[in-house]
Amino acid sequence: MKIKTRLLTLAALFGVVAVCFAADVNIGTWKLNETKSKVSPGAGKNSKVVVAAAGDSMKVTVDGVGADGKPTHNEWTGKFDGKDYPLSGDPASDMRAYKPVNDHSLAIAEKKAGKTTTTGNIVISADGKTRTVTASVTDATGKKTSVTFVYDKQ
Repeated sequence: MKIKTRLLTLAALFGVVAVCFAADVNIGTWKLNETKSKVSPGAGKNSKVVVAAAGDSMKVTVDGVGADGKPTHNEWTGKFDGKDYPLSGDPASDMRAYKPVNDHSLAIAEKKAGKTTTTGNIVISADGKTRTVTASVTDATGKKTSVTFVYDKQ
């Protein structure tokens, strides 16, 4: 009986350790690597992205500089399940959705009043040190801009 108890305890311990090490690769503080990024002229830049667990959801905080040169800040809390969740602080979008593609990729979509404003993909490198965001953004006038932001994990 003692052997069964020890084996069950050991199995439970390994299970807990596995869950701890299986943390989401998106979590962390990401700083923009401007030399590797490709930003269209006149587009804003997201210089820092923080992804953190918030209970059973995720919180994404983005700081940067808008096309007008003024500081920007937006926050989103939700699940990476493809559903829209409210976005605050972004005048161009009021909803954001992240949908898992695989263990290291997410599809992203933003909307303003139900109309899609941004679509793209987020890919975390195999070593977990680089985050690449490729997106197509449509502004209020209908002008499309493409950006590729490359971030280094801090």
